[in-house]
Amino acid sequence: MRIADRTSMPIRDRIERNTQLVLTTQAQRAEEARQQAISGGTEPSAFPDTLPGYTEYGRDNGIRLSAVWLTHDPEYPENLPAAPLVRYGWTPRGELAAVYDRSNTQVRSFTYDDKYRGRMVAHRHTGRPEIRYRYDSDGRVTEQLNPAGLSYTYQYEKDRITITDSLNRREVLHTQGEAGLKRVVKKEHADGSVTQSQFDAVGRLRAQTDAAGRTTEYSPDVVTGLITRITTPDGRASAFYYNHHSQLTSATGPDGLEMRRKYDESGRLIQETAPDGDIIRYRYDNPHSDLPCATEDATGSRKTMTWSRYGQLLSFTDCSGYVTRYDHDRFGQMTAVHREEGLSQYRAYDSRGQLIAVKDTQGHETRYEYNAAGDLTTVIAPDGSRNGTQYDAWGKAICTTQGGLTRSMEYDAAGRVIRLTSENGSHTTFRYDVLDLLIQETGFDGRTQRYHHDLTGKLIRSEDEGLVTHWHYDEADRLTHRTVNGETAERWQYDERGWLTDISHLSEGHRVTVHYGYDEKGRLTGERQTVHHPQTEALLWQHETRHAYNAQGLANRCIPDSLSAVEWLTYGSGWLSGMKLGDTPLVEYTRDRLHRETLRSFGRYELTTAYTPAGQLQSQHLNSLLSDRDYTWNDNGELIRISSPRQTRSYSYSTTGRLTGVHTTAANLDIRIPYATDPAGNRLPDPELHPDSTLSMWPDNRIARDAHYLYRYDHHGRLTEKTDLIPEGVIRTDDERTHRYHYDSQHRLVHYTRTQYAEPLVESRYLYDPLGRRVAKRVWRRERDLTGWMSLSRKPQVTWYGWDGDRLTTIQNDRTRIQTIYQPGSFTPLIRVETATGELAKTQRRSLADALQQSGGEDGGSVVFPPVLVQMLDRLESEILADRVSEESRRWLASCGLTVAQMQSQMDPVYTPARKIHLYHCDHRGLPLALISTEGTTAWCAEYDEWGNLLSDENPHHLQQLIRLPGQQYDEESGLYYNRHRYYDPLQGRYITQDPIGLKGGWNFYQYPLNPVQYIDSMGLASKYGHLNNGGYGAKPSKPPTPDPSKLPDIAKQLRLPYPIDQASSAPNVFKTFFRALSPYDYTLYCRKWVKPNLTCMPQDDPQYPGMETKTASDYLPQTNWSTTQLR
Repeated sequence: MRIADRTSMPIRDRIERNTQLVLTTQAQRAEEARQQAISGGTEPSAFPDTLPGYTEYGRDNGIRLSAVWLTHDPEYPENLPAAPLVRYGWTPRGELAAVYDRSNTQVRSFTYDDKYRGRMVAHRHTGRPEIRYRYDSDGRVTEQLNPAGLSYTYQYEKDRITITDSLNRREVLHTQGEAGLKRVVKKEHADGSVTQSQFDAVGRLRAQTDAAGRTTEYSPDVVTGLITRITTPDGRASAFYYNHHSQLTSATGPDGLEMRRKYDESGRLIQETAPDGDIIRYRYDNPHSDLPCATEDATGSRKTMTWSRYGQLLSFTDCSGYVTRYDHDRFGQMTAVHREEGLSQYRAYDSRGQLIAVKDTQGHETRYEYNAAGDLTTVIAPDGSRNGTQYDAWGKAICTTQGGLTRSMEYDAAGRVIRLTSENGSHTTFRYDVLDLLIQETGFDGRTQRYHHDLTGKLIRSEDEGLVTHWHYDEADRLTHRTVNGETAERWQYDERGWLTDISHLSEGHRVTVHYGYDEKGRLTGERQTVHHPQTEALLWQHETRHAYNAQGLANRCIPDSLSAVEWLTYGSGWLSGMKLGDTPLVEYTRDRLHRETLRSFGRYELTTAYTPAGQLQSQHLNSLLSDRDYTWNDNGELIRISSPRQTRSYSYSTTGRLTGVHTTAANLDIRIPYATDPAGNRLPDPELHPDSTLSMWPDNRIARDAHYLYRYDHHGRLTEKTDLIPEGVIRTDDERTHRYHYDSQHRLVHYTRTQYAEPLVESRYLYDPLGRRVAKRVWRRERDLTGWMSLSRKPQVTWYGWDGDRLTTIQNDRTRIQTIYQPGSFTPLIRVETATGELAKTQRRSLADALQQSGGEDGGSVVFPPVLVQMLDRLESEILADRVSEESRRWLASCGLTVAQMQSQMDPVYTPARKIHLYHCDHRGLPLALISTEGTTAWCAEYDEWGNLLSDENPHHLQQLIRLPGQQYDEESGLYYNRHRYYDPLQGRYITQDPIGLKGGWNFYQYPLNPVQYIDSMGLASKYGHLNNGGYGAKPSKPPTPDPSKLPDIAKQLRLPYPIDQASSAPNVFKTFFRALSPYDYTLYCRKWVKPNLTCMPQDDPQYPGMETKTASDYLPQTNWSTTQLR
């Protein structure tokens, strides 16, 4: 069809791109239909040459838009598309019948009532079922028929509409007003609850009352209608302010923190101040540009952007002057990304605009296939292996297959997942209430959990195999406390601004509390853990960590408990360049043009890091040759070899990416260790060592026996007993050892014993803070008493633990204190500081506030300062000790007639204890391999297997080094590794209790990453890809997270219960290769999306991996349009 054959309307946009709108008359369409029938050898259908002249909307001249062509593109003047960008088909009565995309594929179709022209009775998206409608005599929809989902009926009465779905759930809408002012003022929900809305005379929302009778009020501007104030049921208010162009200029939250924006005369955003004080300024290169050419932060660090005339990002230059360039095709699709150091990535699309291939610098290509509906069905890895997903009629994933292993999901008519089937054929089932809230979950092992909600949807009661938890909230819907089986568990306290200040609970009778402090901008400045004696309430343990921020808002300064300040030195927008402890520089970093670490220096120690052309870790070389390591990868991005002067380890994997074997070679050494698992990832006996074993799977994921032990579990799936396995035919002597594990109501291990001959060999008890972090350990060991008998010691060995967020930073016993400084934002240890307790005792001193209170009375006696004054004095003291007294503090002192010198004279002298400082030399995952002294000598070194088991070590200085894989601490008494939220058994390579976040951590609740060579689980929650290809974690100091009780794993799982399919398909992730290919660097703009097959992530998902609704692989690609968050 030539454009000239039809009436056309040329359009030129502001960027001089020409499109032609092809318009056809009814007579032209009728003639075309006749010609098509003749050429097809069929009888022409009735297609009138004219349409009725009038409709209820006015005169109809029969002209319709039939196609849109691109006729001129100044950026791509050659090879204009040979087909229209979009094409429309029309019925003989002039109704829109079909829509075709630029590949001439029909994407929409419509069917109309034979009697009533223009009344749509059905429509369909290509590849999806047809939705049909029925109407009453007044032309109102009375029924919506969905062959593969919920159908609805609608019943109309005056000021009332009743909606009933095919599950017989009913909602009633009550309305007020007429015509354009008709509003829904009352809604009766399917469970009988009622919500109401109030509107003003012009139809603007003024108040909403929830099902519990609580009212939220809205105050719109009289003229513009913009919301200026929102008052929540607890009386707290948020205010919003606008300029005369109706642009938001500031917003103040209930906590009093303010966000501000400034605009230029053209209405463009030129400055944005976040509630925490961070400032971003936007610069424009000409008065007519809508997109900024640069951004600046508060320190003046500048990033620049260039854009195409179509608003596509062409280049991004960071504040160090390093450039990333982007190529696009004529349809706006990104076709290539070119980064510094020669890294490029190329993308190809089909005629429908679907991403079909991604190729890296080395030519490794991953391909993608789709079904007719545009669902991503197959991912073909560079080695040709295929991972597939099948979908139901509505595009919901029903089956994922990876390496021959299949998982399936079933849904009900409402689209809710009701059953999951694992690779082992086991099932997890779900039940919901009439409001689609999850009310019961029965796991693969039969463990059943039930949930009850109040009228507003908040969780108020949960049941877990005999454990009944009640949840309590304040008027602002904040958690205040919860009880388990009638006993109080945690209590949360908030200040007048709504910020969490304290969490407390009882652990083994001890009152354990976590206290938080904030600055005026709402940023976390301190965290303190306290443990009190069960009877006397005496303080047994206290640990505090404080944080300070630079002008960029980075937490570049941390003051660990009883240590000098740790200061992170940065360049540009916050890239790490060094670290100081007090005034002593300890570590220096050199980075390449991608900000990847290339050199690390610690005294005489130097670690040089190199990368492959694809950005993967290639080598780590020390000035000590015996510690050099070189890395080899296959085309799929799997690490297949680590070579060092002492040995070479080669790795083999299954088609699902699981580690199946390790081959170690060295001088006079050649060992192959296979790893066998069932389809769900549970460890099986090695078929080479146990050829007679008939065991093929553990359907409930509870391993009952292995080559060494017998295991028992309770109803919650917690390991309760482990006993030495006596092989068949061996004479029993009753000398087998038995390990027993006891837990609290939060599934935390609190008591462990090991017995032999019915006699205890060791016993230990553990204390936890309300966040589930272990704060103390008491161990009794068998020893000979004065009578010569062997029995448990009367006095336990006590170890205390201190935390900074989720990272264990302090371990202290009666002999020594060991403190760990981690790489920023990671669980990779960097510096070890050891202080003898005798030296530590000499550092005890009064705080400035205590000193002034003890001598501040008129008669020389003591006084008591109000808490706010103590807080101000504590802050002043920390500033004086850091030799960084703020102007705010100086002004405060001046207003009191005091000086810094006077206050300094009141402070007790500071004693600097003798300390041993070592650098952690870690492997690619963050597992320590050696401790390096400040003189550059190796004070300790060790070798581990892939699962973190210690194989050998050299420890001439008798250093205690308990860190294992990231986030893990070795417990000598049990052989387990404490892993923040759970305990890890390195011999089994799995956890002894189920995942507190349930399906969000994977389908097998006991599983540690099945490829431990590349993946880690530093929190005991979920697998994360290691830092093999992004230059290492800790490239930037990060802010400590704001405390939020709803983000505790065991709480979040229950408070926010999304459809489990959101977690169900996250592992095995058939798109892992795709995700790695798209996101090789943690610093780029392109790590902002997580891949889930055709699913919707929930708001509570990890903010580092925000989700999106996905239909095609191209939806996983990063957005290139400008937003303030991207340009920071």
